[in-house]
Amino acid sequence: MFFVVLTQRHSDLAELLTESAATDSFKSDVIRFLETGTADRVDVRGYAPRVKVTRLLKHVLASLPHLDIEQILVRAQSGCSDFAGTVELATPTERHAFEFVWCCRWRAEEEGWVDYFGFPDQMRAAREFDWQCFKVWKSLS
Repeated sequence: MFFVVLTQRHSDLAELLTESAATDSFKSDVIRFLETGTADRVDVRGYAPRVKVTRLLKHVLASLPHLDIEQILVRAQSGCSDFAGTVELATPTERHAFEFVWCCRWRAEEEGWVDYFGFPDQMRAAREFDWQCFKVWKSLS
């Protein structure tokens, strides 16, 4: 069983890692990426803030807990309210690819949340939904 010590802020990641069939080396690299922003088995191409890649990692682990993931490749670009691109997952026997769009503005609009100025409350959506703001998650394989 895979045990990790994470801050309260990332307790959901600890649970996702524990429940995942991903390899221990990949799980270790997920933690390493969270701590340092780089890891051998988490390959990020394009501009991607660590927090947005972490949200993607959480979504991958939650959506595909049965996969024995060894490595991921993220090709994405980050905007103010969004993070969009593709992610490729490698297991010992197969590859899976997904198109994704994480968008806190979309989530705020879905929830009907507005800020003081009447705009979609993106910060609240990002804070409260974290990795659960995926507008698009589409298999490409």
